[in-house]
Amino acid sequence: MNAAVATSVFAVFMVATVALGLLALRGRGKGGGLAEWSVGGRSLGPVFIWVLMAGEGYTSFSYLGAAGWGYNYGAPVLYVVAYMSCGYAIGYVVGPMLWAYARRHGLVGITDMVAHRFGRPWLGAVVAVLATVFLLPYIQLQITGMGVVLSVISYGAVSLNWAYFVAFAVTTGFVVVSGLRGSAWVSVLKDVLVIATLGFLAFSVPLHYFDGYGPFLDRLVTEKGEWLTLPGHGGGSGDGGGSGFGELWFISTTFLNSLTVVIFPTTVAGYLGARSADALRRNAVYLPAYNVLLFVPMLLGLAALFVVPGLTGAESNLALFKLVVDALPAWAVGLVGVAAALSSIVPMAVFMLVIGTMWGRSVLSLVPRFAERQKSAAQVVVVVAGSLALLLTYTAPNTLVRLSLISYEGMAQLLPMVLLALVWRRLTFRGAFSGLIVGVAVVCALVFTGNDPVGGVNAGLVALAANLAVALAVTLAGPRDADPRPDAEVLAHDPVGEEDESLDAARAARCASDHRV
Repeated sequence: MNAAVATSVFAVFMVATVALGLLALRGRGKGGGLAEWSVGGRSLGPVFIWVLMAGEGYTSFSYLGAAGWGYNYGAPVLYVVAYMSCGYAIGYVVGPMLWAYARRHGLVGITDMVAHRFGRPWLGAVVAVLATVFLLPYIQLQITGMGVVLSVISYGAVSLNWAYFVAFAVTTGFVVVSGLRGSAWVSVLKDVLVIATLGFLAFSVPLHYFDGYGPFLDRLVTEKGEWLTLPGHGGGSGDGGGSGFGELWFISTTFLNSLTVVIFPTTVAGYLGARSADALRRNAVYLPAYNVLLFVPMLLGLAALFVVPGLTGAESNLALFKLVVDALPAWAVGLVGVAAALSSIVPMAVFMLVIGTMWGRSVLSLVPRFAERQKSAAQVVVVVAGSLALLLTYTAPNTLVRLSLISYEGMAQLLPMVLLALVWRRLTFRGAFSGLIVGVAVVCALVFTGNDPVGGVNAGLVALAANLAVALAVTLAGPRDADPRPDAEVLAHDPVGEEDESLDAARAARCASDHRV
């Protein structure tokens, strides 16, 4: 009976999710072209942009990984809150710059920007392939996360294999039809459920098991004090011992990820979907407040230490849901499961959307027969990418789980080519490309040989330092690129005041038109 109730609640909300995706297309004809599908026609207002970009911070990791890290290590998991808040501050400047650059030149992603900046279409294809390698693990991990959630809230009635397929089918069908606009609409539903369920759990779990936060925190400090300081439980002594999650790791990871998140392809998709640069600035101010909710699964992971001790390996990721299933009625379990599932669907949809857009725009468009059908090609790539992630989930899960270790570290190696190149004209193609090769090689070598962190420092930051050193050395020692275009054509800038001028011009044009009539 419990399984039937919880899965029924889940099924109803999954149908509502698909319906919202279809409703988002109302009044859009056949859905428009690639820009309408991939960046919402660049017309999303502040509310939709806010919930869409907030969705980047609330994935299945929020319900599974954050609680699992809190259960296993404790304090090191706070790096998530730190880097996202710092990233929003950096995005206050970077977001409007990328938005204005893409709008001025009709671009729809970072691969477009790189190709335009260096005047080499094939370079966009190279970046698309590289970014896909680092994004594909996220799709697999979201499929896994949603599958685990569905299996748990069904009290084991739905097998993991079927749950993985449901996650793939719902998300793939949803994103192919509705694109970024549909993801933004569903983000509203997701955020309402996330705020409601995490807010409820924040009060109900401590009361149910510990008679309140006072007794819970007293017990935590007394019995599990090691979890409350860096490097956390099992950290050993110093930054390089034990888990390796000490002070240097925390600082270096926060710094690296806060820089990387602003040029992450999914983040940029949110930037480019905005109606105005001012909407991005307002979001950057308010989004850090949303991170407060991330403390809830972290605390509940710590609470699970006392309620369900002895979880090891992947089981620790179920710490929060073991509390939920044990403490709540079936209908409430279903609602929490829906919130967690939508926290997988929304980011997974954007990841798939971005991969499809990159390939449709920068790879397949180089083939003449696909040049005029970029949207259709992108939608086909979405299905292929999702199918590949699903297949590897079944056949070789460890491969992509291992790759997930270098997702952020690997994506960070695009920083000089995507960001530095847009503000410094002197950076040459040879320098940027040489640095990229070195950075990717170093991060892969360090991670796959088990040397991450390096002396307590995030391996991605070490690789980025090598990347920058090579890029600068090759640029300064070599010849300048023979690019005749003016700076205004290849560099990005913050469009402060330009929107007001454009608005005034538009109003003047309308007034003149009304006067003629």
